[in-house]
Amino acid sequence: MRLFRLPSLPLATVTAIIIGVMLLLSVGMTYLGAIWYSDYLEDSIIENLPSRAAAAYRDLDNGVVPDQDSLKLLLANLNGLQEEQTDFQLQLLILTCGLLSALVCAIIGIFLSRQIARPLAELTSAADGLKSGDFSVSVTASRHATREVASLMDTFNALAASLDSMETRLRFNNMAVAHELRTPLTILRGSLQGMLDGVFPMDRKMISDLLLQVEGLGRVVEDLRTLSLAIGQKLVMERERTDVSQVVEAVLTSAKPMLETSTLTLETGLQPAFLSVDSPRIRQAVLALLENASRYAADGNWLRCETEQLPDESVVIRFLDRGPGFPEGLDAVATNPFWRGDPSRSRATGGTGLGLSVVQAIAVAHGGHLEFANREGGGAMVAIHLRPA
Repeated sequence: MRLFRLPSLPLATVTAIIIGVMLLLSVGMTYLGAIWYSDYLEDSIIENLPSRAAAAYRDLDNGVVPDQDSLKLLLANLNGLQEEQTDFQLQLLILTCGLLSALVCAIIGIFLSRQIARPLAELTSAADGLKSGDFSVSVTASRHATREVASLMDTFNALAASLDSMETRLRFNNMAVAHELRTPLTILRGSLQGMLDGVFPMDRKMISDLLLQVEGLGRVVEDLRTLSLAIGQKLVMERERTDVSQVVEAVLTSAKPMLETSTLTLETGLQPAFLSVDSPRIRQAVLALLENASRYAADGNWLRCETEQLPDESVVIRFLDRGPGFPEGLDAVATNPFWRGDPSRSRATGGTGLGLSVVQAIAVAHGGHLEFANREGGGAMVAIHLRPA
């Protein structure tokens, strides 16, 4: 437990308080020293006076007028004192007290400056750890830290936590990318090697199967590229005023074979919704949600797509289904790259896990956000909110 703790005040205020206290302490110590020495000199003078003169001095000090003879004797003795020597001793005492008070103030000042600088030293040590790659470092803002130092330490902790989280996600994403690419690459390599060795026939069906694996690789690479552009804030490059409902309708028309294969009956409620958007990105987001619905909501046999223009000029693209809905606690992880609601799902049955991450990135790039929730009657609701530029 530290003996001294500074309040959480601004550094300028703490510095002003310390300087003021040091000045008062220095003046106070000098004053007390002078008073003490004056009393000491007075007692010495009284001791060296004749008894009658000393009695007269005490009477005068107590407000009593002594007799004439005693007063004359007192004046005669006081006139014989060496005033110059007494003044020199008093001046020497004041100088000594001033130097002593300055020494005491210097010691206290060094102690207080170390108390103020200690959090900065801890912060420097933690920054060295951060520089060496240890993102788990943190510093504790003690109660004696000034407001600016405490704010700096909080900001440092937030930065370290953010870097640690980013490093964790980067490691996970690297492993996930390797996992996602390994399966189709293994299939491609094995099949091609088998065809070269004559184990597999080089027919149309085999080539078609290999082409599906290549298309899967292409989707993974494109989704990763989209997320990388989103991180660099370069995802949406060309925006023009468009009727979003027509963009969505075109995607729905092209995706009819996929929906029919998944036995989903499509219902639409497309209202005109004009907004400045990057149309290819909107098509990419809508197609990703359609693919998710085809995988996860096919059991409900129903899918509704809506577009709506809100009073604040923003646009909502909404998908409703009657599938199993989202699992509990998905809010914190659903838009994480490579997340899948069911750990048992493979890439073949559950996609790459990049779908909602890509949609979220596209929505954010348009100033909006991705909303998802379970419907009361069963199924899920996913909505892309787009805001004016």
